[in-house]
Amino acid sequence: MRAICKITVMFLVVLLLALPNALSSAAPKAKVKQRPDAVVKTAERYLKTPYKFGGETPKGFDCSGFVMFVYDKHGKKLPRSADIQFREGKKVARKSLKPGDLVFFNTYASGVSHVGIYSGAGKFIHVSSSRGVMVSRLDEPYWKPRYLGARRIMK
Repeated sequence: MRAICKITVMFLVVLLLALPNALSSAAPKAKVKQRPDAVVKTAERYLKTPYKFGGETPKGFDCSGFVMFVYDKHGKKLPRSADIQFREGKKVARKSLKPGDLVFFNTYASGVSHVGIYSGAGKFIHVSSSRGVMVSRLDEPYWKPRYLGARRIMK
């Protein structure tokens, strides 16, 4: 009889420890803003965050980790790498760019190797290996010839 009591008590303890986790995951999540301008505002909050190869947290980002992180904050899951992110959403002409669109570049390898978030007025937010999260212009001498295209992830 004592063994049954001990087992019952242990079961109840485990159940009580697991219950808060089960309840929190079942609770509805807060609705996130899915407007493109909200995406830009989120990206701006991380300006000057340092670069970290493979980084995808506010402790350090690389370009695609940053884009993935920002869009995740708005309920949109993106693939981890820039070249695969380039396959997401709808193709957008350069003249039709809107804030929140993803802009892609060829920086060191053939094909897509860099991504940023268009913020409007010819600017985009991205992660530089030397300066971290920053704003650049699409028409800068470095970026203009490397531009490959854009994708619209949110309407």
